[in-house]
Amino acid sequence: MKYSKLHYYIAFTLLRGIGHFRMKTIIDSGVLPKDFFTKSLSELHQQTGISKQVLQKSDRKDALEKSVKHVREIERLKLKWVCIEDENYPSKLKSCPDAPPILFIKGDTSFRAPKYVAIVGTRDATPYGKRICEELIASFKDKNIVVVSGMAHGIDAIVHRFCLEMGVPTIAVLGNGLDRVYPAIHRELARKIENSVCLISEFLPGTMPDKENFPKRNRIVAGICDAVIVVESKKRGGSLITASLANEYNRDVFAYPGSVFQETSQGCNKIIKEQKAHLIQNSSDFFDIMGWKTQTKKHFVQRQLFNSLSKTQEKIIRLLSKKDTPFDILVMKTKIPVSKMNQELFDLEMNGVISALPGRVYRLI
Repeated sequence: MKYSKLHYYIAFTLLRGIGHFRMKTIIDSGVLPKDFFTKSLSELHQQTGISKQVLQKSDRKDALEKSVKHVREIERLKLKWVCIEDENYPSKLKSCPDAPPILFIKGDTSFRAPKYVAIVGTRDATPYGKRICEELIASFKDKNIVVVSGMAHGIDAIVHRFCLEMGVPTIAVLGNGLDRVYPAIHRELARKIENSVCLISEFLPGTMPDKENFPKRNRIVAGICDAVIVVESKKRGGSLITASLANEYNRDVFAYPGSVFQETSQGCNKIIKEQKAHLIQNSSDFFDIMGWKTQTKKHFVQRQLFNSLSKTQEKIIRLLSKKDTPFDILVMKTKIPVSKMNQELFDLEMNGVISALPGRVYRLI
């Protein structure tokens, strides 16, 4: 049988003993899923550093055979998909160490919006949380911001509904296959989100919304975005997992404080207290911290300054124009010495051309 790119990618996710981190390590080493199934174990061992024993136990033949029925189902359902090697794979998610090799999609697959913001929170939303969501979403209108959430009960659903009502594009990331909607009561909501931007899942059709799938779902919510905003959260919950993952990925995390006597504010208060989230009280605070409020002015300043930049600075700007970039990657790709890079970045930051993010990641303003 002749296998397609989709067969190889699905089979790659079905390998035994090869989890998300190892899959990403394999791909980062230059071995794409097709290579994994066509090269010898010795070649794979040399290129990936993974032991032959682990590679042997991955059972490539079985995974490839199982992929056939999944491809048939995906084609029957007319699902779209995007692979990590594709240009339209979400750029920020691609940089995560546990990025899924393939995403299944209902709706638009371009992922070209300039800004993505996740808004998450408790399933037991209060009128306080709903009011916060309404003010936030209203402020995002006509700002080229796509809002991402998980379509769960509570804050997630409220966020999606306000987006649809106010004309703000929105994406839902699901913890199950795209052949079903969970919770079922959100079928109509899911249809509207698909028409707004899209529904996303890394899970194959037939995958149930099992408990262990939701932390996996949350890493996509965090990874795809520039920032994560927690509206309301109990002491434990999925939204805190999303916030924690966002911190690991060097994303900006925000939380709204609430009453110390309110259970649904305990999680937000906790991550603010532990300095794992910026405290915000309104959308204006969010835009100020993100540097998005004065973006038009800063882009004008940047264009004025560009003609006076040195050739070294131009190299840095060209790289940052593609995506936010860590310091070590800037050094590696531009081949600019560390001491020189430090000076150039300082000058660019002082001139309002770039900004420094946590973890020595730099962003073109």
